[in-house]
Amino acid sequence: MILPIPVVQIACGNIHSLALTKGGEVFSWGQNSYGQLGLGKSVPLQPVPAVIPALIGVPVIQISAGGEHTLALSCSGQVFCCGANSAGQLGLNRTDEKGRFGVCAVPALKRLPVAYISCGAAHTAVLTKDGEVYTFGDGAHGQLGHSSTSRELLPRKVEDIDGPAKQVTCGSHHTLVLMSSGVLYAFGHGVRGQLGNGSGKDSLQPVRLDELWKDLAVKIQAEMRISSGWNSNFLFFPPPKPSVLGEPIGRLDDARVQRWVSMLERDRTTEIAKREISLTFSTCSNIVACFLEESGAIGKSNSGTMAVDLDAASQTFDKLVKIPWIKKSINLIPLVRSLWYGSAVMKCPEIFLLLPTCPILHEEQNTIEFVLPIAVALTKLNETAMKILKEHWSAMDAPMMIKHIYMWKSALSFLLKAKVWLDFIPGVKGVLEVLKYLYRSNKRVEKSRKVPISEFYIEEIGNVELLLQQDITLWRQIKWGQVEEMDMTPPVFCRYPFLLDLQSKIRILNYDSAITKMTHHFIHNQVKMGLQPELFNPEAPLPIMLLKLRRTALLEDTFRHLSYTDHDNFKKELMVHFVEDSRQTAVNQRDFFLHVFTELIAPESEMFIYNDSQTMIWFPSKPKLESKKYFLFGILCGLALNNSNIVHMPFPLAMFKKLVNVKPTLDDLIEFRPVIGESLRYLLYDYTDDDVENMELSFCIHWDGVDVELDPQERGKLVSRDNKKKFVDAYVDYTMNKSVEQVFEEFRRGFYKVCDRDVVEFFQPEELRGVMVGTEEYDWDVFRQNTAYNGQYHTSHPTIITFWEVFEELTEEQKKAFLLFLTGCDRVPILGMEQVKMTVSVLLNSTQEHLPESLTCHCLLMLPEYESKQRLQDKLVEALNHNRGFWRE
Repeated sequence: MILPIPVVQIACGNIHSLALTKGGEVFSWGQNSYGQLGLGKSVPLQPVPAVIPALIGVPVIQISAGGEHTLALSCSGQVFCCGANSAGQLGLNRTDEKGRFGVCAVPALKRLPVAYISCGAAHTAVLTKDGEVYTFGDGAHGQLGHSSTSRELLPRKVEDIDGPAKQVTCGSHHTLVLMSSGVLYAFGHGVRGQLGNGSGKDSLQPVRLDELWKDLAVKIQAEMRISSGWNSNFLFFPPPKPSVLGEPIGRLDDARVQRWVSMLERDRTTEIAKREISLTFSTCSNIVACFLEESGAIGKSNSGTMAVDLDAASQTFDKLVKIPWIKKSINLIPLVRSLWYGSAVMKCPEIFLLLPTCPILHEEQNTIEFVLPIAVALTKLNETAMKILKEHWSAMDAPMMIKHIYMWKSALSFLLKAKVWLDFIPGVKGVLEVLKYLYRSNKRVEKSRKVPISEFYIEEIGNVELLLQQDITLWRQIKWGQVEEMDMTPPVFCRYPFLLDLQSKIRILNYDSAITKMTHHFIHNQVKMGLQPELFNPEAPLPIMLLKLRRTALLEDTFRHLSYTDHDNFKKELMVHFVEDSRQTAVNQRDFFLHVFTELIAPESEMFIYNDSQTMIWFPSKPKLESKKYFLFGILCGLALNNSNIVHMPFPLAMFKKLVNVKPTLDDLIEFRPVIGESLRYLLYDYTDDDVENMELSFCIHWDGVDVELDPQERGKLVSRDNKKKFVDAYVDYTMNKSVEQVFEEFRRGFYKVCDRDVVEFFQPEELRGVMVGTEEYDWDVFRQNTAYNGQYHTSHPTIITFWEVFEELTEEQKKAFLLFLTGCDRVPILGMEQVKMTVSVLLNSTQEHLPESLTCHCLLMLPEYESKQRLQDKLVEALNHNRGFWRE
């Protein structure tokens, strides 16, 4: 078999062979009785060269074959091994009588800057960049040089040599070391004269040989090299030439990049450059070698992995792909195939960090051929390799993380826009999983480096017709066991809510709620018509939840109704009937939520505590009311969300965080109690150590009228420079969590009696607050542009022109009052003023004395045709001050 890329090294063991290609890949063939081929237990014999999949992505610069074991050295200094280990020749601090069939790094060598490796029959020697020699494995003949015949399971430094070494080589049972000074040492088996000292005996320690070659070396002015095999040694003087060893094969330096970029496509040397470029980017190992930091330095993570320079890679790729002929020469097909084949056993996954820096993979036309297979390969990584990737992702800066996110997002967006995502289900599932890994890694980083969640949003998920409805249906069916999930089951986007933009989440929430309500109506009709005898009931269950309330006892009646209502009814369609009014319209529902929440948050309800400015509420640590009230309050909040009503709930963000299991932070305490929160921030970041000590603060705080010991085990403990963070964390934890634990759990229990926890947790805390409470981002220009007109009214109608003139002259508070008059709420939906679409029609049978009226459930303004601007203004202001005209105190 002729290998398709140049081979730069070969190594032979007793019954196996190795080849290292210029692309940094290692091939093996021969017997695999002890795992020396690195191909796993399933391959007893490999008759033709096969790439070692575990070393894909490892920029190998040297290989060595022992009797039945194999070592490979990467340009980062890592040593990988496999094969026989009966004497500890792999350096793993143990023996394996049957051998090691899986490739692994040698942990004991990670701390050493290894520069060269050599294997004997059952022992190994390594040379470091500092000139130190370490040996391990079989020492029966003294081949380890430790004045002993014992075997060594871990690398042990050879002490009895003077000065730094520059070469080391192993025969079957002996070892040679050439020093920088030119001195040559030999030790181990010597009965066949292989030690060169004339004794014919074994030597347990290094023996200095007579330098008979010294005059020859001076004469030919060449550096001497040493080589050993079986029972022989060779000393030779090769002509000076660049060494393949010690240099990353195919390393990409600035000079080479500049040479390529400066070439014209019609130059005579361009064809050579095209082949060079194709080879450079054809293997994972080569690309990793191209962009290793600091000549292959080991990374900062605990795993001792290679550190790659992503910024350099990004800049280089950007520069190269701008040249059309260079872009065409970059051939990623072999690389993608190797990842598909070997990712499950890869030891170094850094290639997956580098690929997203290549603009070629961000292009839509390369999604199917390249990006999807890469995604599937990444998801097949073993646990160790995946852990390495996650460490790297968490260490990325925000711009590079965004570049990674965008590559995967672009692929998914393209498939969705082209409506072909169901034709590539495994690839789409792979992309979704990769994005999930990135999202979770991003969550772990500090706030300053965190990428906004909006960078993950894929708008196309919500833009594809019926996709969300079908997706949530399938999600439910799988969850409830109605559908068995298989490899070709369509991907479920609801499992990846971080990809859904806010509009998509709201649509899912509303659709899920609507389906549940429709189901109750369906069951009601089926039972009523006798189509489901098993559900027969003389009185078909009502498909609605009806609240009959007195306006004069609104809160009392509400809590009473909710307390005796069957919990199964909470998810039904909500209808509100006021006993003082025979009409039962959708207006009542908005009216109900507006006034019941106004009463709830008033101090007279005694349900909450307030911040210093009385603008924000929080749960009390010692509630005056029974805990059931908070359970009912949770139900009420759930009803508001489940029925798409914006309500006034001036809680800090912490409440919404706790609803979706996000831990509150100091920022949340600052929002609720700015003076206390900012003082704690100063304590953490601004005060000097002496300031902290002089303040004589203790772990005893005053909250909600009560003194509390934050550390009950050590009452009166003072805050110091060493424990100030613990004090602040304890302060936040007590005020936001522990002090309200019982009350909040009752509230949350009630809330999720109405709302589906799985769907609510799609939302980020800020999003959930916006959906439930709305915003104060008023854009009155958009409000006007969205307005439609019915009947005789139109944009040029005199009454309409006058109306907008009057509206523009209203104060900001009056405009908010108009929004309340029109919609039943004075706040803006979280998706913006675009969601408020007013329709203006003529108030039928009206006179100049009639006030404008509204139907809040339809955002309909019914406006009489006033004869003058002044009358329109007077009547509109009167209507706004009339408490919306249908609430009777």
